[in-house]
This record gives sequence, structure tokens and C-alpha cells, in this order.
Amino acid sequence: MIKFLKRNFELIFWVTAIIALAVADPSVEPQYPLCPLKLMGITWCPGCGIGHAISWLIHGNLANSWRAHWLGVPALILITYRIYVLGRGAFGKSKQAFSFNQQ
Repeated sequence: MIKFLKRNFELIFWVTAIIALAVADPSVEPQYPLCPLKLMGITWCPGCGIGHAISWLIHGNLANSWRAHWLGVPALILITYRIYVLGRGAFGKSKQAFSFNQQ
């Protein structure tokens, strides 16, 4: 079990992040920001709002997603694709897993 967790940490991380954004209410401002720049008192950050944008998108509100951050749509597409690739490698039969020992 530990070996599975270590080997698939990135997959578990992304799935957990998407689930957290799906259950979160994007209309509520967070009490404790996770952004290190915002924690240092810097008010502008190029990445701030992507989490809200993805959450709005998962909840089906494209307009609010776009207002939160324009990179929300591409970020969700990339994360979804990454989950697919990692999941396929972890649970599907991949050619790489069988090619190195077969002669």
C-alpha cells in the first residue's frame, strides 16, 4: 500500500485537488489564503484566482470562471489530461510496463 502511494503520489494529489475544488463553494472568499505572495502582503499575483476559476468551471459557471482567472479553462483541461495519463499508467495496461522484460 505504501509503495502504491509513493508511486502514485501525483495522481492522488491531482484527484484530491479536483475533488476539493468541486466541493468548495467558489463564491465564498477564503479566510486563509494559500498564496505565498498574498501571505507576504503583495496584492497582485499572476496565479491567484486559478483555484476559484477551476471551481467555478466545475460548478458549471463559465462566466465567473473567466472573471476569476482566464487560465482556469486551460488549467482544468491540463489537469484532467494529466489525471488521465497517470491513471492509465497506474491502473491500465501500459506498453512500457511490459516491454522492458520481454525478449
